[in-house]
Amino acid sequence: MLILDSGGVTRLSARSKSALALIRSFIDEGLWPPIVPTMVLVESLQGDPARDANANRFLKTCIIQSEVTPVIARRAAELRRRARTGSAVDALVVALAEPGGTVLTGDKTDIEALAAHARRVSVELI
Repeated sequence: MLILDSGGVTRLSARSKSALALIRSFIDEGLWPPIVPTMVLVESLQGDPARDANANRFLKTCIIQSEVTPVIARRAAELRRRARTGSAVDALVVALAEPGGTVLTGDKTDIEALAAHARRVSVELI
């Protein structure tokens, strides 16, 4: 399972050759479509339809996960406490990736710190 944080959404929605090549490789590896938690949309979008057009087109190819259960929220709080870093959104992204998921991020430092306390979550920098 591939989970995108805001850096992942921003970079993959850029419509660049490198982004398209990366998307093709994820498709080939069976990792497509990725999951994008709704809270990531707050960090990824600007609230302007014109400026968000590429991101909104890209997000139509993703699974948007709107539910954050109390169990996931509590797990994210625990990860954040143990890592002593990361935003609430970062912690939720890592908690949703448990167990065995990969987080695609532009902020490897905070996500890796959180993932170090998670169950089998890998981190890839985009």
